[in-house]
Amino acid sequence: MSHDRYSDEYIAGILGDARTIAIVGASAVASRPSSFAMKYLLGKGYQVTPVNPNLAGTEVQGHRAYASLADVPGPVEIVDIFRNSAAAYEVVRQAIALKDRLGIKVIWMQLGVRNEEAAREAEAAGLKVVMNRCTKIEYGRLSGEIGWAGVSAGILSSRRPLLSGRGVQDHVIKKRMANSD
Repeated sequence: MSHDRYSDEYIAGILGDARTIAIVGASAVASRPSSFAMKYLLGKGYQVTPVNPNLAGTEVQGHRAYASLADVPGPVEIVDIFRNSAAAYEVVRQAIALKDRLGIKVIWMQLGVRNEEAAREAEAAGLKVVMNRCTKIEYGRLSGEIGWAGVSAGILSSRRPLLSGRGVQDHVIKKRMANSD
């Protein structure tokens, strides 16, 4: 698979089907991108597990942090990597080894993180791969929420957004993308 572009259906399918995410490289510092993403994903109803050896045994945004993926009790459907491209390879290898025990289905490498070799190995092991994309930004873009900040989502539609049931300020993506024209 080419990792230069992803269809909206591919991304929406991943984010719409999964409910559990491990953020590898999670930070307790509120101004870090992994912290923004974790807070946003928790607000969307995902179960998020922070993974960072420096934070193991502590709580990050009310959730127990683990030293490595091997320590996470599971389940984990998406491994969201907030590490550099070189470090992503070892995270992916660990995820492949744990995919059956944890239920891992997707490797997601954050903005600026690309490792073609890791992607090839993950796909050969039956995992979906996304590189150089942010879970928070993609969810916001596909749900239409990113437009609240004045950012173009690249989607024109006269359809009303699909609401989560938690109010008008909380959009969801799965059915919206499945029913798009």
